[in-house]
Amino acid sequence: MKSFAKESAMLSMSAPDLGRREIELVNEVLAGTCLSIGPMQERFEEAMASYIGSKHAVAVSSGTAGLHLCVIGAGIAEGDEVITTPFSFVASANCALYQRARPVFVDIEPHTLNLDPQRVEDAITARTKALLPVHVFGQPCAMDDLMEIAQRHGLTVIEDACEAIGAEYKGRKLGTFGASTVFAFYPNKQMTTGEGGIITTDDADLAALFRSLRNQGRGGDGSWLDHVRLGYNYRLDEMSCALGLAQLERIEELLAKRDRVAGWYAQRLRAFPEVEPPLASCAGRASWFVYVIRLASGTDRKKVMAGLKERGVPSRTYFPAIHLQPFYRELFGYTEGMFPIAEDAARRTLALPFHGNLEEEDVDYVCNSLGQALTHL
Repeated sequence: MKSFAKESAMLSMSAPDLGRREIELVNEVLAGTCLSIGPMQERFEEAMASYIGSKHAVAVSSGTAGLHLCVIGAGIAEGDEVITTPFSFVASANCALYQRARPVFVDIEPHTLNLDPQRVEDAITARTKALLPVHVFGQPCAMDDLMEIAQRHGLTVIEDACEAIGAEYKGRKLGTFGASTVFAFYPNKQMTTGEGGIITTDDADLAALFRSLRNQGRGGDGSWLDHVRLGYNYRLDEMSCALGLAQLERIEELLAKRDRVAGWYAQRLRAFPEVEPPLASCAGRASWFVYVIRLASGTDRKKVMAGLKERGVPSRTYFPAIHLQPFYRELFGYTEGMFPIAEDAARRTLALPFHGNLEEEDVDYVCNSLGQALTHL
């Protein structure tokens, strides 16, 4: 086992995986004169569309920005409803509020922690315009069921794949099911552009709309001061696109490294009956974003986290239920007990240090520390 001092200095919750190719492509941008809306953006978008298997890809400044544009593209407006999950990062619900629509929450499946298709239909009303499933932690949602429901009710599907680059559902990559899909590249993601995201779609009109909206509503004729619609500054700069292109060239390597680390965790955590490891996959290929365990009901999570911290191991609760966030309680009057499965997950989930460059002995140390923390409850 490594020493406490060494571990406390080296272990982190996440870390980007960068190399020479990333530096090479960023330097290529810096050696030129174009720092925004240039050739690197085009290369990144073309490479992403090819990798996902979509006809179009539109780079944006963040996953949140991408979700906002997808909601606009779906024609969602004031008074409309968007069905989504309460167990996610808050942006997947906020994007509906940006358009004065209402996110309508549906509880999750207890095994995948994703939106439960069996509960979706009961939440559909005359105001429902879209389904927004979130592939939480890189675990694919049950897209066959969700697409069938959406088609039957005439609803648009927007995939939130911000945590799921490279994941597949029944052999088909996420990003090819909905009318549009968003991926995100924050530094803790499987691949990173620093900040940034990208939208994929097969709809040429939607892609053109997204390109206009991200660029202050400018039209497609190239005129810089002509604005044909209300738009936003959601552009992704050339240096970020260069970083993304280099990461995308390595994406299968990056995913394989994270898969290896997840496998080490899964092997070791079998020794702890108090711990439920995450699923590897239910209906395809998961893409490991974070490594989130569930503690047994009644376990004092705060004490476990404190015990880990004493040994130099960071940890984090992941996710708090969106409907119980102070802002949502105040705006909609949500209370505890409304979505019990999501609330139970929020009480028991715990993210452990996770990234592709962890060594097997690092995982040993984390799991040994977890065992000690559980023993001393």
